[in-house]
Amino acid sequence: MNDHHYDVIVIGGGHAGAEAARVCARGGVRVALVTMLRQAIGRMSCNPAIGGLAKGNLVKEIDALGGLMGEATDRAGIQFKVLNRSKGPAVQGPRAQCDRDLYAAAVQDILAAEVNLTVVESSVAGLIHDGRVVRGAILADGSRLTSTAVIVTTGTFLRALMHSGEVRTRGGRFGEAAAESLSDSLTALGLKLGRLKTGTPPRVGRDSVDFSKMEPAPGDERPRPFSILTDRLPLPQVLCHLTYTSAPAHDLIRANLHRAPMYSGQIKATGPRYCPSIEDKVVRFADKERHHVFVEPEGLEHPWLYLNGISTSLPADVQDGVVRSLPGFEAATIARYGYAVEYDFVNPEQLEPTLQVRGIEGLFLAGQINGTSGYEEAAAQGLMAGINALQQIRGGEPVVLRRDTAYTGVMIDDLVTLGTEEPYRMFTSRAEHRLLLGCDSVYERLSPIAEGLGILDDARKERINSRVARSRRARAAASLTVNPDRETQEWIAEAGLEVSSQTTIAKLMQRVDFEIDRLVAACEKRGVHEELVAAFRSLSEEESEGVVNQLRYAGYIERQQREAAKASADEDQRIPREMSYALPGLSREIVEKLSFVRPASLGQASRIPGVTPAAISILRLHLRRGRSRHEAVAS
Repeated sequence: MNDHHYDVIVIGGGHAGAEAARVCARGGVRVALVTMLRQAIGRMSCNPAIGGLAKGNLVKEIDALGGLMGEATDRAGIQFKVLNRSKGPAVQGPRAQCDRDLYAAAVQDILAAEVNLTVVESSVAGLIHDGRVVRGAILADGSRLTSTAVIVTTGTFLRALMHSGEVRTRGGRFGEAAAESLSDSLTALGLKLGRLKTGTPPRVGRDSVDFSKMEPAPGDERPRPFSILTDRLPLPQVLCHLTYTSAPAHDLIRANLHRAPMYSGQIKATGPRYCPSIEDKVVRFADKERHHVFVEPEGLEHPWLYLNGISTSLPADVQDGVVRSLPGFEAATIARYGYAVEYDFVNPEQLEPTLQVRGIEGLFLAGQINGTSGYEEAAAQGLMAGINALQQIRGGEPVVLRRDTAYTGVMIDDLVTLGTEEPYRMFTSRAEHRLLLGCDSVYERLSPIAEGLGILDDARKERINSRVARSRRARAAASLTVNPDRETQEWIAEAGLEVSSQTTIAKLMQRVDFEIDRLVAACEKRGVHEELVAAFRSLSEEESEGVVNQLRYAGYIERQQREAAKASADEDQRIPREMSYALPGLSREIVEKLSFVRPASLGQASRIPGVTPAAISILRLHLRRGRSRHEAVAS
């Protein structure tokens, strides 16, 4: 292979790499996506599902910013469901079970349409750098790819080691080799690496189980797509099932803990707290008599089932016993045993909020290499790393999403400010302004950013602008006044409501017994409030629900907006990268913390553990004095 030059090199073809490569190509620069296996691009290594609580919000944010994950999910989705429907919109989350093979095919098809994107099938032996600037990658055959920016999205492949019982195998995924030497390049650049662990459950032959012994777990009757580009979901929707572990399985696991790599000392890395293995569940929740196991098809025609809830690295004979103890699995055939993967990661405190490595120009990291878990977290990071690499090449301003703007902003701020010692997972509880971050307002919040960057295609822009205009028109129509006269009492009663004083439609929406469909039907029948009828009839079910939720919780939303506005001054107060923190009044410990993280703003500094409000006041005063001196010199 001859040497070639690209504007951006993306290392890794997983969910982060796919988003990074696509957005850079969309931005008009030449991109090389380096992956060990072309056919593995977009592969779902673990659960064949996208979205969930907070994770679904990340996917909607990706779509609003022009990313591909929502598009691919809609092409491959075989069961769609909004989780937590019985709770408020701030903690709901869309999720889709996917056909594993069709999802990877969709990602590959989307990337193939980008004329500025070249897929290079190879492994990367190292980075081209001078210690301060990264300018390319050296491939396994010795050839060199040079570039202005490199985005590393290696997932679980850095010096990866797979564990199944006592058996250890080099590899980052079943049947795929590990990336052995790239870690050395990162270490040579001064980066501190650690080890994390993830795992996957056994897969079972679909034809070997009895579904009649399990509980049905259906999707939504009217499934909602993820992407604004999707008019109709193309695939038939399937039924998932639910079963449970029991005492015999728990006893078997306890009897064999000495053979479990996590307990024998064979694995020393930290695993995901919020997606524990079945061994961890049995030990940590010893009082639980059973644990859920969601039985999910790997595809429409795929012969395997995914057992969500029993991730494990126990030996094969123990896995046989555990699986066959499940109701409906007495005669099950295990098609692939579960295993754990131990891999290198970079502590994300070493990154700028742009996901560029601090002090190393041109090197960006995204995905599980930054200590996160999950496809959605990886994809959102990949998109933002790609956007910022693109901006660096263009000479434009970096793009950093704030905590009151996006879950993506919350995640990246958490990572670069707090770091992580275990695989990081996005939760709604991590966001202090989560009412502002709902799926209903995502296109209004984020799409203008993408449009300004020139990374939205015309079809997406048209659909987004139309959706935003429809929603605004409906909110305006809801401001109509309702008087308690006789005519109003008649039609409002048909909507299941009553009024005793002057109010508005928006105020009526705050009642627990309000139903927008009944109200619109009553207005339509009586020939009143035609503007309201027309506005809500133009909305999809999802859009209508979003408008109602925004108006129903308007008071809470406004309160969070005020709180965010109060904090905005500190978020906007930038701290020079080269600033010395050896200031009078700051303790040595605080100086060390600030010097290590090197926060980009006063707001970020305030979220560093151990940095006190008094220390922030000293910083604020120092920055004001510095600005005043600068302004005096300039004048």
